[in-house]
Amino acid sequence: MSLHRLLPLFDRARGSDEPLVLATVIRTGGSTYAKPGAQMLIAADGEYAGLLSGGCLEGDLREHARDVARTGDARIVSYDLRSTTDQLFGLGAGCEGAMDILLTRVGPADDGWQPLTFLESAYRRGDTARVAFVTASRNLAIAVGTSFPADGDFPAFIDADETLHRLHEHARNAADNRVTALPDIDVEIFVAALAPAPRILLLGGGPDARPVTTLGGFLGWRVTVVDHRATYLAPARFAPGTELVESRAADVAGAVTLDDYVAAVVMSHHLDSDLAYLRALAASRVPYVGLLGPAARREKLLADLGADAERLRARLRAPVGLDIGGRAPESIALSIVGEVHAVLAGRGGRPFSEVSGAR
Repeated sequence: MSLHRLLPLFDRARGSDEPLVLATVIRTGGSTYAKPGAQMLIAADGEYAGLLSGGCLEGDLREHARDVARTGDARIVSYDLRSTTDQLFGLGAGCEGAMDILLTRVGPADDGWQPLTFLESAYRRGDTARVAFVTASRNLAIAVGTSFPADGDFPAFIDADETLHRLHEHARNAADNRVTALPDIDVEIFVAALAPAPRILLLGGGPDARPVTTLGGFLGWRVTVVDHRATYLAPARFAPGTELVESRAADVAGAVTLDDYVAAVVMSHHLDSDLAYLRALAASRVPYVGLLGPAARREKLLADLGADAERLRARLRAPVGLDIGGRAPESIALSIVGEVHAVLAGRGGRPFSEVSGAR
């Protein structure tokens, strides 16, 4: 889920004690814009954050959300657009997919803004979080829409109830982002999983680093920029939330914990600095290492690394980025971020038109 997209609306609503409706995709079939675990927030005035479709479902969801916000009763809204004759809102959406969406009210009177408070806290800390939602129930003690952390200690509402203890135990063992039937207690649950935001390290804070931080921030990544030049580290030069670290290239392993990052891009435009960065990364476990510059520059740096080159070569992407054309800093940033995104997702970065079964 892209929780960072929901937080500004959550902050606004919390400041005005205005309840929100949390929409969570719990089941899909066929080709859909969002997959199970995707979420959006809907405010009383109709404003929403996050997307579950290309815009064709959100208007209808807002109508359902008004009722949920008024009554506090959770509901599941189902859409099936797989029919060739579908005319949702008078338009043929043509999405060829089906989706079940759970709507639950979140507000000051609803267990203190839970589960959003729990998810926000985990996101800020960079931790994994799992929240269980009751999606169907024939058990009078457990209402549809009930939510609680799937791991850790028993939530307060469970207390000494044996049935609820079993519900929590089931949630701990349930698969992520999937509806799980629990016949022994007559309920179904869905466990939404929030993965920590990827941490990306930019080694060099020149002009072409700025658009990388902008795109990374838009995706919810946590981006750190390291440079030895203090003038390059002015906060106004980078996207909000970018961590800035002043350090000599030779000291980078002491300035940041390299193994905390899933990707590092060496882009200082200074040969000696790039060599020092690559030497430090060779001794790290960073799985993706990108190097800006042409192939001839890569070969010189690898030769200068000597034996350290072999520890780095399998992880090195050089020249960094996808071949999308363009020489402007923004195009280079798009190329870099696109490749990092593909690698993190386990994809090859090929056009969808060339991928069999893409949807």
